[in-house]
Amino acid sequence: MAVARRDGDAATLPVRWGWRLTMDRRGFLRFGLGATAWGIAGMAAAAQGAPPAPAAERIRRYVRLGRTELKIADISFGSASSSDPALVRHALERGVNYFDSAESYRGSNAESAIGEALAGRRHEVILATKTKAGVGERRADMMRALEGSLRRLRTDYVDVYFNHAVNDVARMQNEEWRAFTDLAKQQGKIRFRGMSGHGSHLVECLDYALDADLVDVILVAYSFAQDPSFYDRLRYTFHFVALQPGLPRVLAKAKGKDVGVVAMKTLMGARLNDMRPFEGGGATFAQAAFRWVLSSPHVDALIVSMTGTEEIDEYVGASGGATVSAAELALLATYAHLHGATYCQPGCAACVTSCPEGVEIAEVLRTRMYAVDYQDAALARSEYAMLGKAVRACATCGHQACASACPNGVPIAAFTRAAARRLA
Repeated sequence: MAVARRDGDAATLPVRWGWRLTMDRRGFLRFGLGATAWGIAGMAAAAQGAPPAPAAERIRRYVRLGRTELKIADISFGSASSSDPALVRHALERGVNYFDSAESYRGSNAESAIGEALAGRRHEVILATKTKAGVGERRADMMRALEGSLRRLRTDYVDVYFNHAVNDVARMQNEEWRAFTDLAKQQGKIRFRGMSGHGSHLVECLDYALDADLVDVILVAYSFAQDPSFYDRLRYTFHFVALQPGLPRVLAKAKGKDVGVVAMKTLMGARLNDMRPFEGGGATFAQAAFRWVLSSPHVDALIVSMTGTEEIDEYVGASGGATVSAAELALLATYAHLHGATYCQPGCAACVTSCPEGVEIAEVLRTRMYAVDYQDAALARSEYAMLGKAVRACATCGHQACASACPNGVPIAAFTRAAARRLA
Protein backbone atom coordinates (compact mmCIF):
# COMPACT_ATOMS: atom_id res chain seq x y z
CA MET A 1 0.00 0.00 0.00
CA ALA A 2 1.34 3.41 -0.95
CA VAL A 3 2.04 5.91 1.79
CA ALA A 4 2.91 9.60 1.79
CA ARG A 5 6.56 10.37 1.23
CA ARG A 6 8.24 12.24 4.06
CA ASP A 7 10.21 15.41 3.36
CA GLY A 8 11.25 17.09 6.60
CA ASP A 9 8.05 17.90 8.49
CA ALA A 10 5.78 17.64 5.46
CA ALA A 11 4.05 14.67 3.93
CA THR A 12 4.32 14.97 0.15
CA LEU A 13 1.51 13.23 -1.67
CA PRO A 14 2.04 12.04 -5.23
CA VAL A 15 1.48 14.31 -8.21
CA ARG A 16 -1.97 14.03 -9.84
CA TRP A 17 -2.14 15.14 -13.48
CA GLY A 18 0.55 17.70 -12.91
CA TRP A 19 -0.42 18.77 -9.37
CA ARG A 20 1.96 18.22 -6.48
CA LEU A 21 0.25 18.12 -3.12
CA THR A 22 1.95 18.74 0.20
CA MET A 23 0.54 18.88 3.66
CA ASP A 24 2.22 19.32 7.02
CA ARG A 25 1.73 16.70 9.73
CA ARG A 26 -0.81 18.76 11.61
CA GLY A 27 -2.79 19.36 8.42
CA PHE A 28 -2.70 15.68 7.51
CA LEU A 29 -3.86 14.75 11.00
CA ARG A 30 -6.76 17.21 10.72
CA PHE A 31 -7.65 15.75 7.33
CA GLY A 32 -7.46 12.16 8.59
CA LEU A 33 -9.49 12.86 11.70
CA GLY A 34 -12.02 14.80 9.66
CA ALA A 35 -12.44 11.97 7.18
CA THR A 36 -12.79 9.48 10.02
CA ALA A 37 -15.32 11.68 11.76
CA TRP A 38 -17.41 11.93 8.62
CA GLY A 39 -17.38 8.15 8.29
CA ILE A 40 -18.22 7.50 11.95
CA ALA A 41 -21.00 10.08 11.92
CA GLY A 42 -22.48 8.51 8.82
CA MET A 43 -22.38 5.01 10.28
CA ALA A 44 -23.91 6.18 13.52
CA ALA A 45 -26.75 7.88 11.69
CA ALA A 46 -27.37 4.75 9.67
CA ALA A 47 -27.53 2.64 12.82
CA GLN A 48 -30.26 4.75 14.47
CA GLY A 49 -33.69 3.64 13.41
CA ALA A 50 -32.59 1.99 10.18
CA PRO A 51 -35.27 2.44 7.51
CA PRO A 52 -36.80 -0.47 5.63
CA ALA A 53 -34.69 -1.99 2.89
CA PRO A 54 -34.78 0.36 -0.10
CA ALA A 55 -36.15 -0.62 -3.47
CA ALA A 56 -33.65 -1.83 -6.03
CA GLU A 57 -31.48 0.96 -7.37
CA ARG A 58 -32.20 2.11 -10.92
CA ILE A 59 -30.81 4.56 -13.42
CA ARG A 60 -32.41 7.93 -12.70
CA ARG A 61 -30.89 10.06 -15.43
CA TYR A 62 -30.54 9.74 -19.19
CA VAL A 63 -28.36 12.24 -21.03
CA ARG A 64 -28.03 13.51 -24.57
CA LEU A 65 -24.84 12.15 -26.14
CA GLY A 66 -23.78 15.23 -28.04
CA ARG A 67 -24.91 15.69 -31.63
CA THR A 68 -25.89 12.03 -31.92
CA GLU A 69 -29.06 12.92 -29.97
CA LEU A 70 -28.88 9.45 -28.41
CA LYS A 71 -30.22 9.38 -24.84
CA ILE A 72 -28.04 7.10 -22.73
CA ALA A 73 -27.90 6.16 -19.06
CA ASP A 74 -25.44 8.39 -17.21
CA ILE A 75 -23.82 5.23 -15.78
CA SER A 76 -23.58 2.51 -18.39
CA PHE A 77 -22.26 -0.99 -19.02
CA GLY A 78 -18.66 -1.71 -19.94
CA SER A 79 -17.87 -5.31 -20.91
CA ALA A 80 -14.07 -5.46 -20.86
CA SER A 81 -14.12 -7.75 -17.81
CA SER A 82 -17.30 -9.74 -18.36
CA SER A 83 -18.85 -12.21 -20.78
CA ASP A 84 -21.90 -13.20 -18.72
CA PRO A 85 -25.29 -12.62 -20.39
CA ALA A 86 -26.99 -12.63 -16.97
CA LEU A 87 -25.10 -9.48 -15.98
CA VAL A 88 -26.17 -7.73 -19.15
CA ARG A 89 -29.80 -8.58 -18.42
CA HIS A 90 -29.45 -7.44 -14.81
CA ALA A 91 -28.06 -4.09 -15.93
CA LEU A 92 -30.91 -3.71 -18.41
CA GLU A 93 -33.43 -4.38 -15.65
CA ARG A 94 -31.80 -1.59 -13.63
CA GLY A 95 -32.36 0.88 -16.46
CA VAL A 96 -28.97 0.73 -18.18
CA ASN A 97 -29.53 1.18 -21.92
CA TYR A 98 -26.01 1.76 -23.29
CA PHE A 99 -23.76 -1.28 -23.69
CA ASP A 100 -20.12 -0.87 -24.70
CA SER A 101 -17.92 -3.66 -26.02
CA ALA A 102 -15.03 -4.39 -28.40
CA GLU A 103 -14.06 -7.21 -30.71
CA SER A 104 -11.05 -7.95 -28.48
CA TYR A 105 -12.86 -8.14 -25.12
CA ARG A 106 -12.76 -11.61 -23.58
CA GLY A 107 -11.64 -13.03 -26.93
CA SER A 108 -14.82 -11.66 -28.57
CA ASN A 109 -16.99 -13.43 -25.97
CA ALA A 110 -18.07 -10.10 -24.47
CA GLU A 111 -19.82 -9.16 -27.70
CA SER A 112 -21.38 -12.61 -27.90
CA ALA A 113 -22.72 -12.33 -24.35
CA ILE A 114 -24.33 -8.97 -25.11
CA GLY A 115 -25.85 -10.36 -28.28
CA GLU A 116 -27.29 -13.36 -26.43
CA ALA A 117 -28.65 -11.30 -23.55
CA LEU A 118 -30.31 -8.69 -25.75
CA ALA A 119 -31.81 -11.03 -28.34
CA GLY A 120 -35.28 -9.70 -29.11
CA ARG A 121 -34.61 -6.48 -27.20
CA ARG A 122 -32.33 -4.65 -29.61
CA HIS A 123 -34.88 -1.82 -29.93
CA GLU A 124 -34.52 -1.06 -26.20
CA VAL A 125 -30.78 -0.41 -26.17
CA ILE A 126 -27.90 1.55 -27.66
CA LEU A 127 -24.90 -0.54 -28.69
CA ALA A 128 -21.29 0.56 -29.06
CA THR A 129 -18.30 -1.54 -30.02
CA LYS A 130 -14.74 -1.04 -31.21
CA THR A 131 -11.96 -2.18 -33.51
CA LYS A 132 -8.25 -1.38 -33.56
CA ALA A 133 -7.88 0.02 -37.08
CA GLY A 134 -4.16 0.27 -37.69
CA VAL A 135 -2.03 2.78 -39.59
CA GLY A 136 -1.84 0.68 -42.75
CA GLU A 137 -5.15 -1.16 -42.50
CA ARG A 138 -7.48 -1.20 -45.49
CA ARG A 139 -11.18 -0.43 -45.45
CA ALA A 140 -12.05 -3.98 -46.51
CA ASP A 141 -10.34 -5.34 -43.40
CA MET A 142 -12.19 -2.81 -41.25
CA MET A 143 -15.49 -3.85 -42.80
CA ARG A 144 -14.77 -7.52 -42.06
CA ALA A 145 -14.06 -6.62 -38.43
CA LEU A 146 -17.33 -4.70 -38.18
CA GLU A 147 -19.34 -7.50 -39.74
CA GLY A 148 -17.83 -9.97 -37.26
CA SER A 149 -18.95 -7.74 -34.39
CA LEU A 150 -22.44 -7.45 -35.86
CA ARG A 151 -22.75 -11.24 -36.03
CA ARG A 152 -21.67 -11.67 -32.43
CA LEU A 153 -23.96 -8.86 -31.25
CA ARG A 154 -26.86 -10.37 -33.26
CA THR A 155 -27.73 -7.08 -34.88
CA ASP A 156 -27.46 -5.48 -38.29
CA TYR A 157 -26.09 -2.17 -36.99
CA VAL A 158 -24.31 -0.58 -34.04
CA ASP A 159 -25.06 2.89 -32.81
CA VAL A 160 -21.43 3.93 -32.22
CA TYR A 161 -18.32 2.32 -33.72
CA PHE A 162 -14.98 3.36 -32.21
CA ASN A 163 -11.42 3.20 -33.40
CA HIS A 164 -10.16 1.52 -30.25
CA ALA A 165 -7.36 2.54 -27.87
CA VAL A 166 -5.81 5.09 -30.22
CA ASN A 167 -2.38 6.25 -29.07
CA ASP A 168 -0.84 7.08 -32.45
CA VAL A 169 -2.30 9.99 -34.40
CA ALA A 170 -1.35 8.24 -37.65
CA ARG A 171 -4.15 5.75 -37.02
CA MET A 172 -6.70 8.57 -37.22
CA GLN A 173 -4.86 10.09 -40.19
CA ASN A 174 -5.34 6.87 -42.17
CA GLU A 175 -7.79 7.93 -44.90
CA GLU A 176 -9.07 4.36 -45.03
CA TRP A 177 -10.73 4.87 -41.63
CA ARG A 178 -12.73 7.86 -42.90
CA ALA A 179 -13.67 6.05 -46.13
CA PHE A 180 -14.70 2.92 -44.24
CA THR A 181 -16.85 4.74 -41.69
CA ASP A 182 -18.49 6.84 -44.43
CA LEU A 183 -19.36 3.65 -46.32
CA ALA A 184 -20.56 1.82 -43.19
CA LYS A 185 -22.85 4.76 -42.41
CA GLN A 186 -24.24 4.74 -45.94
CA GLN A 187 -24.94 1.01 -45.64
CA GLY A 188 -26.66 1.47 -42.29
CA LYS A 189 -24.16 -0.69 -40.40
CA ILE A 190 -23.08 2.09 -38.07
CA ARG A 191 -24.86 5.28 -37.07
CA PHE A 192 -21.99 7.24 -35.56
CA ARG A 193 -18.21 6.95 -35.39
CA GLY A 194 -15.85 7.62 -32.54
CA MET A 195 -12.40 7.25 -31.03
CA SER A 196 -11.41 5.75 -27.69
CA GLY A 197 -8.13 6.31 -25.91
CA HIS A 198 -6.21 6.32 -22.65
CA GLY A 199 -2.57 6.41 -23.72
CA SER A 200 0.24 8.93 -23.43
CA HIS A 201 -0.63 10.61 -26.75
CA LEU A 202 -4.34 10.85 -25.98
CA VAL A 203 -4.60 14.65 -26.20
CA GLU A 204 -2.72 14.81 -29.50
CA CYS A 205 -4.97 12.12 -31.00
CA LEU A 206 -8.14 13.77 -29.75
CA ASP A 207 -7.09 17.16 -31.11
CA TYR A 208 -6.58 15.69 -34.57
CA ALA A 209 -9.80 13.68 -34.55
CA LEU A 210 -11.84 16.69 -33.45
CA ASP A 211 -10.22 19.11 -35.91
CA ALA A 212 -10.69 16.65 -38.80
CA ASP A 213 -14.34 15.99 -37.84
CA LEU A 214 -13.67 12.26 -37.50
CA VAL A 215 -15.69 11.69 -34.34
CA ASP A 216 -19.28 12.02 -33.18
CA VAL A 217 -18.39 10.49 -29.80
CA ILE A 218 -15.16 10.14 -27.84
CA LEU A 219 -14.48 7.62 -25.08
CA VAL A 220 -11.65 8.74 -22.80
CA ALA A 221 -10.00 7.86 -19.51
CA TYR A 222 -11.05 10.51 -17.00
CA SER A 223 -11.31 10.44 -13.22
CA PHE A 224 -11.35 12.74 -10.21
CA ALA A 225 -7.57 12.39 -10.04
CA GLN A 226 -7.28 14.09 -13.44
CA ASP A 227 -9.56 16.99 -12.52
CA PRO A 228 -7.75 20.12 -11.26
CA SER A 229 -10.90 21.28 -9.48
CA PHE A 230 -10.67 18.21 -7.22
CA TYR A 231 -7.55 19.64 -5.64
CA ASP A 232 -9.01 23.14 -5.60
CA ARG A 233 -11.81 21.81 -3.37
CA LEU A 234 -9.11 20.75 -0.89
CA ARG A 235 -7.24 24.06 -0.99
CA TYR A 236 -7.67 24.66 2.76
CA THR A 237 -5.99 21.35 3.57
CA PHE A 238 -3.50 20.92 0.74
CA HIS A 239 -0.84 23.14 -0.74
CA PHE A 240 -0.31 22.54 -4.44
CA VAL A 241 1.61 23.82 -7.43
CA ALA A 242 -0.17 23.59 -10.78
CA LEU A 243 1.29 22.37 -14.06
CA GLN A 244 -0.71 22.92 -17.22
CA PRO A 245 -2.94 19.88 -17.92
CA GLY A 246 -4.08 19.07 -21.47
CA LEU A 247 -7.11 16.83 -21.07
CA PRO A 248 -9.61 19.35 -19.63
CA ARG A 249 -8.89 21.65 -22.58
CA VAL A 250 -9.52 19.01 -25.22
CA LEU A 251 -12.69 17.79 -23.47
CA ALA A 252 -13.98 21.36 -23.48
CA LYS A 253 -13.13 21.49 -27.18
CA ALA A 254 -15.19 18.35 -27.79
CA LYS A 255 -18.17 19.83 -25.98
CA GLY A 256 -17.80 23.02 -28.00
CA LYS A 257 -18.15 20.94 -31.17
CA ASP A 258 -21.11 19.07 -29.66
CA VAL A 259 -19.22 15.78 -29.73
CA GLY A 260 -20.48 13.27 -27.17
CA VAL A 261 -18.05 12.57 -24.31
CA VAL A 262 -18.11 9.27 -22.40
CA ALA A 263 -15.63 8.70 -19.57
CA MET A 264 -13.98 5.41 -18.65
CA LYS A 265 -11.44 4.33 -16.01
CA THR A 266 -13.25 6.63 -13.60
CA LEU A 267 -12.23 4.64 -10.49
CA MET A 268 -8.46 5.31 -10.67
CA GLY A 269 -7.53 1.64 -10.60
CA ALA A 270 -10.72 0.42 -8.91
CA ARG A 271 -9.18 -0.71 -5.61
CA LEU A 272 -12.69 -0.84 -4.15
CA ASN A 273 -12.04 -3.29 -1.32
CA ASP A 274 -9.29 -1.03 0.04
CA MET A 275 -11.91 1.66 0.60
CA ARG A 276 -14.61 -0.38 2.37
CA PRO A 277 -13.26 0.42 5.87
CA PHE A 278 -13.63 4.14 5.14
CA GLU A 279 -17.20 3.97 3.79
CA GLY A 280 -20.26 4.70 5.87
CA GLY A 281 -23.56 6.51 5.94
CA GLY A 282 -24.60 5.15 2.56
CA ALA A 283 -21.70 6.62 0.61
CA THR A 284 -19.27 4.38 -1.28
CA PHE A 285 -16.03 5.31 -2.98
CA ALA A 286 -17.28 4.18 -6.38
CA GLN A 287 -20.41 6.30 -6.12
CA ALA A 288 -18.35 9.31 -5.03
CA ALA A 289 -15.97 8.85 -7.97
CA PHE A 290 -18.87 8.58 -10.42
CA ARG A 291 -20.61 11.66 -9.04
CA TRP A 292 -17.40 13.64 -9.36
CA VAL A 293 -16.92 12.70 -13.01
CA LEU A 294 -20.58 13.30 -13.87
CA SER A 295 -20.44 16.72 -12.23
CA SER A 296 -17.95 17.82 -14.91
CA PRO A 297 -19.49 20.08 -17.55
CA HIS A 298 -17.29 18.33 -20.12
CA VAL A 299 -18.62 14.78 -19.60
CA ASP A 300 -21.97 13.38 -20.71
CA ALA A 301 -21.86 9.90 -19.21
CA LEU A 302 -19.53 7.14 -18.08
CA ILE A 303 -19.06 3.44 -18.62
CA VAL A 304 -17.64 1.05 -16.06
CA SER A 305 -16.86 -2.65 -16.14
CA MET A 306 -19.74 -4.45 -14.43
CA THR A 307 -18.80 -7.89 -13.14
CA GLY A 308 -21.42 -8.73 -10.50
CA THR A 309 -25.06 -8.01 -9.69
CA GLU A 310 -24.29 -6.34 -6.34
CA GLU A 311 -21.66 -4.23 -8.07
CA ILE A 312 -24.18 -3.15 -10.70
CA ASP A 313 -26.65 -2.15 -7.99
CA GLU A 314 -23.97 -0.13 -6.21
CA TYR A 315 -22.90 1.61 -9.39
CA VAL A 316 -26.35 2.62 -10.63
CA GLY A 317 -27.01 4.01 -7.15
CA ALA A 318 -24.83 6.98 -8.18
CA SER A 319 -27.09 7.84 -11.11
CA GLY A 320 -29.00 11.08 -11.08
CA GLY A 321 -26.44 13.85 -10.84
CA ALA A 322 -26.31 14.34 -7.05
CA THR A 323 -23.57 16.65 -5.86
CA VAL A 324 -20.49 15.29 -4.13
CA SER A 325 -20.87 15.52 -0.37
CA ALA A 326 -18.13 16.36 2.13
CA ALA A 327 -17.97 12.70 3.18
CA GLU A 328 -17.58 11.60 -0.44
CA LEU A 329 -14.88 14.19 -1.04
CA ALA A 330 -13.02 12.71 1.94
CA LEU A 331 -13.28 9.25 0.38
CA LEU A 332 -11.80 10.50 -2.87
CA ALA A 333 -8.96 12.27 -1.09
CA THR A 334 -8.23 9.18 0.99
CA TYR A 335 -8.08 7.02 -2.13
CA ALA A 336 -5.79 9.51 -3.90
CA HIS A 337 -3.47 9.43 -0.89
CA LEU A 338 -3.42 5.63 -0.66
CA HIS A 339 -2.93 4.83 -4.34
CA GLY A 340 -1.46 7.87 -6.04
CA ALA A 341 2.05 6.45 -6.08
CA THR A 342 0.96 3.17 -7.70
CA TYR A 343 -1.40 4.49 -10.37
CA CYS A 344 -0.28 5.45 -13.89
CA GLN A 345 -2.24 8.55 -14.89
CA PRO A 346 -3.74 8.16 -18.40
CA GLY A 347 -2.41 10.73 -20.80
CA CYS A 348 0.45 11.88 -18.57
CA ALA A 349 3.26 11.16 -21.10
CA ALA A 350 6.06 12.04 -18.65
CA CYS A 351 7.76 8.65 -19.17
CA VAL A 352 7.14 8.32 -22.89
CA THR A 353 10.74 8.88 -24.06
CA SER A 354 12.58 7.43 -21.08
CA CYS A 355 13.05 3.86 -22.36
CA PRO A 356 15.91 3.38 -24.87
CA GLU A 357 14.31 0.06 -25.89
CA GLY A 358 11.14 1.83 -27.04
CA VAL A 359 8.86 0.14 -24.52
CA GLU A 360 5.45 1.80 -24.25
CA ILE A 361 5.69 2.16 -20.49
CA ALA A 362 2.21 3.53 -19.86
CA GLU A 363 0.65 0.67 -21.83
CA VAL A 364 2.63 -1.90 -19.82
CA LEU A 365 1.50 -0.26 -16.59
CA ARG A 366 -2.09 -0.36 -17.81
CA THR A 367 -1.91 -4.13 -18.32
CA ARG A 368 -0.38 -4.49 -14.86
CA MET A 369 -3.33 -2.54 -13.45
CA TYR A 370 -5.71 -5.02 -15.06
CA ALA A 371 -3.84 -7.92 -13.47
CA VAL A 372 -3.15 -6.48 -10.00
CA ASP A 373 -5.92 -3.94 -9.35
CA TYR A 374 -8.76 -5.34 -11.46
CA GLN A 375 -7.77 -8.96 -10.73
CA ASP A 376 -8.50 -9.73 -14.38
CA ALA A 377 -5.66 -11.93 -15.58
CA ALA A 378 -7.32 -12.76 -18.91
CA LEU A 379 -7.72 -9.12 -19.91
CA ALA A 380 -4.20 -8.32 -18.71
CA ARG A 381 -2.61 -11.12 -20.74
CA SER A 382 -4.54 -10.36 -23.92
CA GLU A 383 -3.72 -6.65 -23.76
CA TYR A 384 -0.07 -7.33 -22.92
CA ALA A 385 0.25 -9.66 -25.91
CA MET A 386 -0.81 -6.82 -28.21
CA LEU A 387 2.15 -4.67 -27.11
CA GLY A 388 4.63 -6.69 -29.16
CA LYS A 389 8.06 -8.14 -28.46
CA ALA A 390 9.69 -4.94 -27.24
CA VAL A 391 8.10 -5.24 -23.81
CA ARG A 392 10.04 -8.44 -23.12
CA ALA A 393 13.10 -6.29 -22.50
CA CYS A 394 11.64 -5.28 -19.14
CA ALA A 395 12.14 -8.75 -17.68
CA THR A 396 15.95 -8.50 -17.86
CA CYS A 397 16.48 -4.74 -18.07
CA GLY A 398 19.76 -3.64 -16.50
CA HIS A 399 19.84 0.11 -17.12
CA GLN A 400 16.42 0.96 -15.61
CA ALA A 401 16.42 4.31 -17.42
CA CYS A 402 12.75 4.71 -16.57
CA ALA A 403 13.25 4.43 -12.80
CA SER A 404 12.74 8.09 -11.95
CA ALA A 405 10.66 9.14 -14.95
CA CYS A 406 7.27 9.28 -13.21
CA PRO A 407 6.38 12.57 -11.48
CA ASN A 408 3.82 10.61 -9.45
CA GLY A 409 6.51 8.41 -7.97
CA VAL A 410 5.26 5.21 -9.61
CA PRO A 411 8.10 2.65 -9.37
CA ILE A 412 8.17 2.05 -13.12
CA ALA A 413 11.13 -0.32 -13.33
CA ALA A 414 9.75 -2.64 -10.64
CA PHE A 415 6.24 -2.62 -12.12
CA THR A 416 7.27 -3.22 -15.74
CA ARG A 417 9.61 -6.06 -14.69
CA ALA A 418 6.82 -7.67 -12.67
CA ALA A 419 4.42 -7.29 -15.60
CA ALA A 420 6.88 -8.96 -17.97
CA ARG A 421 7.34 -11.92 -15.65
CA ARG A 422 3.63 -12.24 -14.91
CA LEU A 423 2.11 -11.62 -18.32
CA ALA A 424 4.66 -12.45 -21.03
